[in-house]
Amino acid sequence: MIRVAILGQGLVATHLVIGVERIKRGELEPYGVPFARYRLPYRIEDIEFVASYDVDDSKVGKSLYEVAKKLVGDLLPVPESLKEIHVRRGIHLGSMKGLPFSVKGLEEELGDLPSAVAKLVDEFKELKPDVFVNVITTEPAEAYHDIEALRKAIERGETSASHAYAYAIAAYAKETGRKVVLINAIPSPLARDDAVVKLFEEANSIVVGDDGATGATPLTADLLEHLAQRNRRVLSIAQFNIGGNTDFLALSVPERNLMKEKTKSSIVEDILGYDTPHFIKPTGYLEPLGDKKFVSMHIWWKTFNGLDDELVVNMRINDSPALAGLLVDLIRIGKALTDKDVKGTPYLLNAFFMKSPGPRGAKNMARIVAYYKLLDWLKELGILA
Repeated sequence: MIRVAILGQGLVATHLVIGVERIKRGELEPYGVPFARYRLPYRIEDIEFVASYDVDDSKVGKSLYEVAKKLVGDLLPVPESLKEIHVRRGIHLGSMKGLPFSVKGLEEELGDLPSAVAKLVDEFKELKPDVFVNVITTEPAEAYHDIEALRKAIERGETSASHAYAYAIAAYAKETGRKVVLINAIPSPLARDDAVVKLFEEANSIVVGDDGATGATPLTADLLEHLAQRNRRVLSIAQFNIGGNTDFLALSVPERNLMKEKTKSSIVEDILGYDTPHFIKPTGYLEPLGDKKFVSMHIWWKTFNGLDDELVVNMRINDSPALAGLLVDLIRIGKALTDKDVKGTPYLLNAFFMKSPGPRGAKNMARIVAYYKLLDWLKELGILA
């Protein structure tokens, strides 16, 4: 079994727990799970959710069943098994500042961040998670690259919620000797932070990240690879998303939007080998769209004889389920990698699943290229037959 703890019980986490439980009950085909057709050491049925953390007062203390019924009960059947897990209070550190929710962090409840981190470590020791999934709301965050600098920021209570969670998880792994996985599915730089990666290396554990690549960004990356292979000169790229879920509401705050923009825009020069005028970013919140975001892109390039070609794509994507499907694989592959003594941050896993793959300075690549490189690596490790 793989024991999983969730950080941030929003729509992504809710789709994840519902989908996995429905697959386990034989109600659902694993569409949207990229490696479902391969035999991995762990099946989807081996995933067991043991904890969930959030700071929203309307969720803390409630069961996952109650939270799920409120969020998607009108859309999906909610398995009764989710009544057994209750949402615990997590770390806030301003990660939901400015949003219309009543929130309180464990650091506020206990008086300071070091006390909150210590409590989390104690809870983790009791719960014994193997994998942690970070899907809190997009927050402003910067990398430290130095363990002592990160440690001092924790002591002062002046860091991001993601970094505080990462610090607590690494401490839990080191103190117990348990090899763990932290999957960072949001833009906060964890797998690109030398300090965090070093902490996980010291704990014989891995951090996966950063920012799950689900919709327009991986498609844009593959289209750019197609054009690069044919030596077509890209003149400009426009790509934007508009959605109506909580994460898009959070992205209406400029510094949060900038975090997402950084991870989305990194693909251009990495894949083409040159920069070109581009606008690749989430651009707005429109509540009626809900979780089914609107995506549009325009790519303009030079072809043979100096002529111009263009591509225009419009689509609607169920935002949260798209990421939840990827997390199912990341949980299983991440655990299998720790079984093989992989530690630090696994670049090839990040390159396929993440918008801005760690470690620091690592290049983005087209997802079709990353997919086959990842397959080969997993076969070399004996994880795939």
